[in-house]
Amino acid sequence: MQLSDQDRERLAGRVAVLEGKTGAQVVAALVARSDSYPEAPWKAFALGAAIAALAIAACSLLAPRWETGMTTLYAIAAVPGIGAVLALLAVWCAPFARLLTERQRRSVEVGQHARALFFDRGLDRTRGRIGILLLVSVFEREVVLLADDGFDGKVGHADWQELTQRVTLLLRHDGAMGALHAALDGLEALLLARGFRDDGSGNELPNAVIVEGRRS
Repeated sequence: MQLSDQDRERLAGRVAVLEGKTGAQVVAALVARSDSYPEAPWKAFALGAAIAALAIAACSLLAPRWETGMTTLYAIAAVPGIGAVLALLAVWCAPFARLLTERQRRSVEVGQHARALFFDRGLDRTRGRIGILLLVSVFEREVVLLADDGFDGKVGHADWQELTQRVTLLLRHDGAMGALHAALDGLEALLLARGFRDDGSGNELPNAVIVEGRRS
């Protein structure tokens, strides 16, 4: 997963504008996936092997004369072979891999990854406790907004949730860049509506978007 230099500059500039208007300290992150999900290839292998074995058994029952010494060897080789093909498909084809991972597990992994980034990037150490992490996780097709407690009492849980859900729909239909820009636009509008303005404290965190590729 790559962003062009132009895309990076546009996102960094958009973060700078948001911060300049609201005073919030925002970090945007775009990650290919929040976990490697090693169970997906194994499930795919088992599925492929089971399908191949069932097909061979059906052929044996329906057309018993088809079996010879060579066809039996080919049939035996087909079981792990088809399993291996589906395992590779699970590694490289995101929609297929998503079918083999539980939605709840994906959500948990995205949340854990977001929390780790939040603390690693110092979003919990801003003056006024007004750090916000915007994370878009492409494989899971999920968006997370994590805000420090400086927003408590002015921005409610329902506000964050509504914005997150709206941007998640855009992620699934318009892609990661569209989701990131929509999230930043929505975040700016929300904070301004709740009375947040730049207090002159300056920029405490880098504006450059964090981009993480495939997790092994």
